[in-house]
Amino acid sequence: MKFPKSILLALPFLALMSCQESGPKDFLLEKDQCDNCKMTITDLPYGTELITEKGRVYKFDDISCMTMYENSEADKVKNSKKYVIDAPTGKFVELSKATLIKEGNIKSPMGGNTQAFENKEAAQKAATALGATLTN
Repeated sequence: MKFPKSILLALPFLALMSCQESGPKDFLLEKDQCDNCKMTITDLPYGTELITEKGRVYKFDDISCMTMYENSEADKVKNSKKYVIDAPTGKFVELSKATLIKEGNIKSPMGGNTQAFENKEAAQKAATALGATLTN
C-alpha cells in the first residue's frame, strides 16, 4: 500500500503539534480579546486564562470576567485550570497557588479590582501599600 506524499509531509507537523506546551499562552496585548466582555486586553497584571480539559485556552482581561464566564459556561469549563498573572513578575501562576488582594487603590479593567501574587509576603506588602485586603 502506498501512502500519499501529503500524509508523509504532514506527519512531522502533527508530531510537533502534539508536543506543544499545554499551559497558558502569552497575551498579545492590544490584540487579544477577553472571551467574556470582548474588550481588548491591554493591562497585563490583571489578565487571566482558563484552560479546559481539551486544551482550549480562554483569555480574560480581569479575574471578574473569568468568574462571570465560568458561571455562565459551567459545562464548557468543567475541570479547567485557571491561571492569573503574578503582579510583580508578569508570569502566570495557577489561581489555586496564588494569593489575591482586592479593592483599595487597585483599579482593574472591569472593576474586579483584584491582583494576584505568587508570594504571600509580597501580597501582604502590596495590600498594605494599596489599602487592599487579602482574599485568600
